Amino acid sequence: MRIVVIGKDAFGNRVLQAILQEGEEVVGVCTPPDRSGRPNTLKETAQQRGIPVFQPKRMREPEAYSAYVKLAPELNVLAFVTEILPLQILKYPKLGTIQYHPSLLPRHRGGSAINWAVINGESKTGITIFWPDEGIDTGPMLLQKEAEISPDDTVGSLYFNKLFPLGVQALVESIRLVKQGKAPRIPQDESQATYEGLCTEKDAHIDWFQPAQQVYNLIRGTNPQPGATTFYQGKKLKIYDSDLTQGVAQAPGEVVAITEQGMAVSAPDGLILVKRVLPDDAAKKVSSFEYSQSANLRVGDRLAAGSLSP
Repeated sequence: MRIVVIGKDAFGNRVLQAILQEGEEVVGVCTPPDRSGRPNTLKETAQQRGIPVFQPKRMREPEAYSAYVKLAPELNVLAFVTEILPLQILKYPKLGTIQYHPSLLPRHRGGSAINWAVINGESKTGITIFWPDEGIDTGPMLLQKEAEISPDDTVGSLYFNKLFPLGVQALVESIRLVKQGKAPRIPQDESQATYEGLCTEKDAHIDWFQPAQQVYNLIRGTNPQPGATTFYQGKKLKIYDSDLTQGVAQAPGEVVAITEQGMAVSAPDGLILVKRVLPDDAAKKVSSFEYSQSANLRVGDRLAAGSLSP
C-alpha cells in the first residue's frame, strides 16, 4: 500500500520504522516544523530512507493539501497527531485514515488521556486504533488493546513502557487488517464517552488537605508534564518523582522528615515522600534533599496550595 505517515517525535519515528519493516511503501511523511534544540527523529529516518518529508505549520494550509495529494496515498497512518486534520485529507485515501489514541475509547477523549487516567486513580487503560472523523477522537474503532496502570506508574512510565510499544504493535496489526479488507468500523458507545481538556499547570496544583492517595495520583498523573505544583515561602515548587510512605500524619503540607531519600510531606491521612523537584528559579530538576538544603527548608515547615506562603 501507498502510505502517508503523519506524526511526530519518537512514537512517529518508531511507527515509520515498523511500517517499513513490514515491507509497505511509505510515500511521504508529514511532521511539524523542527523545534529549536530538539532532534526530529521521524524526519531523520524518513530522509535516510529517501522518503519525502513535509513540514507545514498546519495541515489545513492549502499548500499542505496540494503537496499531500501529489503523494497519491492509499492509506493515512496518524502516529501522534495533536492537530485536528481536515476531512479532505482524512477521506482522500481510498482506504481511509487510521489513528492511534492512548486510551480505551470512548473514555478519555482529548489530548491528555494518559494524565487523566492516572490522576483519577484508574487501574486499567489501553490504546485504541480508530478511523478519525471531524470530531475529537469520535470516529469508529478498528481495534483496542488493554494495559494495566500499576499503583506507582507515572504518565512517563505508563506511556513509554506500555502504551508506546502497544501502540506501535497495534498500528502494524491494523495496517495488516486494512490490507486484507478485514478492518472493522465499530461505533463508539456515546453513553460511555468522557472528554477532558489538556492537563495544564492550573489542573496540577496540589491541595495537601486531600487524601494522600489523591495527592499521590495527581503527582503521578502530571509527571513528567506539566508537573505537580506546590509553594514554599511564596515560591513555586514543582514535584515529580514521589512515593507513598509510612509515618504519622501531621498538619497538611507539613514536612515531617528530610533524608537523602527525600522529604516526607503530610496529607491528612498519610505521607508523600517527595524525591525530585523543580524549584521556580531553577533550570533543571534536583533531588528534594538538595532542594531542602539550598532553600533552608526544615522539618516542621509547610508546603502550601496556591500562592500563599506557609
